[in-house]
Amino acid sequence: MNSLIILGRQPALGLAELESLYGPDKLLPIGDTAVIVDVDPCLLAFDRLGGAVKFARVLTELKTVSWDEIGNFLVKSSPEHSKNMAPGKMHLGISVYGFYQTPKQVQQLGLKLKRAIHATGRSVRVAPNHEISLSSAQVIHGHLCGPNGWELLLINAGEQTVIAQTIKVQDIEAYTRRDRNRPARDAKVGMLPPKLAQIIINLSSGPLPAEAMLSVCDIPPDQPLPKLHFNQALLLDPFCGSGVILQEAAIMGYDCLGSDVDQRMVDYARTNIQWLHKLPKSPLLDEVSTEILLADATNYRWPRKPTLIASETDLGPPFGAFPSKTQLEAARNSCDRIARGFLTNISKQIDSGTRICLALPAWQVSQTKLAHLPLLDSIEVIGYNRVSFRHSRDEQLIYKRPGQIVARELLVLSKI
Repeated sequence: MNSLIILGRQPALGLAELESLYGPDKLLPIGDTAVIVDVDPCLLAFDRLGGAVKFARVLTELKTVSWDEIGNFLVKSSPEHSKNMAPGKMHLGISVYGFYQTPKQVQQLGLKLKRAIHATGRSVRVAPNHEISLSSAQVIHGHLCGPNGWELLLINAGEQTVIAQTIKVQDIEAYTRRDRNRPARDAKVGMLPPKLAQIIINLSSGPLPAEAMLSVCDIPPDQPLPKLHFNQALLLDPFCGSGVILQEAAIMGYDCLGSDVDQRMVDYARTNIQWLHKLPKSPLLDEVSTEILLADATNYRWPRKPTLIASETDLGPPFGAFPSKTQLEAARNSCDRIARGFLTNISKQIDSGTRICLALPAWQVSQTKLAHLPLLDSIEVIGYNRVSFRHSRDEQLIYKRPGQIVARELLVLSKI
């Protein structure tokens, strides 16, 4: 087990995503922020993970969590490691997870390693620790994943410390381009983050097929990764909005079928997919197809049978404060009717075992309480089993930013 993932802001979502793709037995969570994945690092599909921030290789495990003992080990071993790197200035960074050290203490350890490595005649630059862990932007701009880069991850695993080296971090600039540069956007109807769209797709996909197990280690570092095409799979997004899920699914290599009841959203989604195809370095293969239709998801019969369904349903009004009982019931009833209507309608059009992930609304009604759709209590009655995960509880699959009233609850289903 030598692949390690640092999870994002809501670790339960990232764990469920990994479990969906690789199975529960492949995962060994470490503390609240990391997980070892028993998958060859060359085969782990990091670029499609929305809930993973850093991808690393485990170097060793120390049978101690003493900060001084960890430091002594690194001071002794780092100079030897640096000899195996390409010539030139070394870029060093340290990120700490699960320890109670201060940024100053982490920075001091970095300077100790710098002095030890510098004694071998090598020039070293240490990334500054404003927090105890470095951000993805710091890793990227500090060249810590380059041929002369070395970001050390120190992870508290209870009675031992896992030490890993970062191989790759989320491409935050690519996410930003795909999100903010899309030509058709409307903040008034809500903006689904691309990372969350990836999580929704991965929860709906289930285990990855053999063609997705691409060995990135066989590809020269200066060459782009080949684009995938799952030509036996069709993803349906019946509430496609401006097309964020369709966009991310097409990039992953899925043929897509999208629909929306609002002609303006259909036009937006078509415009955005066309824009993605026409980019100078488009992430899409020409063979990947996307069809977007005007349709009411509660009664429409789609022209093709989907093999997986990923969507964000109607979230209702964007409350800026705790809703009143009357406001909440109106929103719950409306959103429940739409989601229930779709599931009832699509059940006649898909095969048994087809997986669905829906982002449903849940409302913050007090500082500690969420209100959910009534639908969650009658899933089996309308022909579905809820897919639960070993490493994340159902009630943890909530995407919510601080201060938001309307959260997104991720419901994963399998057609009975």
